[in-house]
Amino acid sequence: MKIIPLAFDSFGTRSMSTFVETKDVKILIDPGVALGPRRYNLTPHQIELERLEEHWTKIVKYATLSDVLIITHYHYDHYNPNDHLEIYKNKTALIKHPTEKINRSQKQRAAYFLQQIKGLPQKLEYSDGREFQFASSETESRQIGGWRTKIKFSQPVFHGTNSKLGYVTEVLIDDGYKFIHTSDIEGPSLDDQTDFILQNEPNLVILDGPLSYMLGFRYSHESLNASIKNMIKIIENCPLDSLIIDHHFLRDLKWKERIAEVFEAAKQKNVKIQTAAEFAGIPTDMLEARRRELWQTHQK
Repeated sequence: MKIIPLAFDSFGTRSMSTFVETKDVKILIDPGVALGPRRYNLTPHQIELERLEEHWTKIVKYATLSDVLIITHYHYDHYNPNDHLEIYKNKTALIKHPTEKINRSQKQRAAYFLQQIKGLPQKLEYSDGREFQFASSETESRQIGGWRTKIKFSQPVFHGTNSKLGYVTEVLIDDGYKFIHTSDIEGPSLDDQTDFILQNEPNLVILDGPLSYMLGFRYSHESLNASIKNMIKIIENCPLDSLIIDHHFLRDLKWKERIAEVFEAAKQKNVKIQTAAEFAGIPTDMLEARRRELWQTHQK
C-alpha cells in the first residue's frame, strides 16, 4: 500500500486529503481543501492563499488518477461542490449518506453536491457502515472469487463530541496492511469513534486530533483528557507502525506538550507519532496557527 498525504494542516491548509494506492485500486479520500476564514481575528495571509491553490491543484491531479473518490462528510475542507467536478467522471464515488445521520447544513450541501455531479460518476454509493471490495484483473486471475483490497466504513459517528456539527464516517483500507483515516472525529473522545479503530487493528492511523485550539470554548478539558486516554489505548492495543496526528490538532502551537503522555506511551511501544508533513518527508508548516506571525513579518 502506498499512502500519500496531499493537503493537511501541517502542510499549511485545512484538509485531510489522502491518496492511497494498492495493487488493485487507486483511492482518494476527501478531495477538498480550505482555509480558516478568521484566526486571531485575522483573515488568511497571501502565503496561505497561495498554498491553498497549490494544494487544490495537487488534489485535482491525484483525483484524476484515482478510481475511487471518498467523501466522509460535507464540510468544504473535505470536498469541493463547485470546482473541477470532472474529477468524478467515470469514477466510483463512495459518499456519506446525504439524508441519514446528518445535520441540516450538511444535508443541504449534500443535496446541492449530488445535483452538481449528477451523471458523472460511473457508480455512486452511500458508504455509511458498509464494506466494498476491489480486485484488479491480475488479482482475479490469481484468486478465484477472491478480493484483495477492502474499503470499510464506520457507522456515522459525531463530528466532535455531539451532533451539532453532524456526523462523519471513518475509513479503513485493507490490502493486508491496514490503514484508517478518521475524518473529523476531533479526538477520539467518544467510545464509538475509538472502537472502530480498536476493532480493525490498523497498522497506520491518520487521526484528526483534539480541537485543542478552542480549548475551554468549543472543546472541553474533559474531552481532551478522554482523547488522550483513547490515543494511548489505540497505541497499546493496535499493531501500529505510526500514528499520524494532524488537522484540528495542528492548529494548536502547543499540540505536542498537550499530549506528552501519548508520546511516552508511543515510545514504550516503539510507535512513531508524526504529522502528515513529517510522514511525507517535508517540514511541518502550521500556517494557520502562525497567522499572527505571518501578518507581522510578511507584507501581503
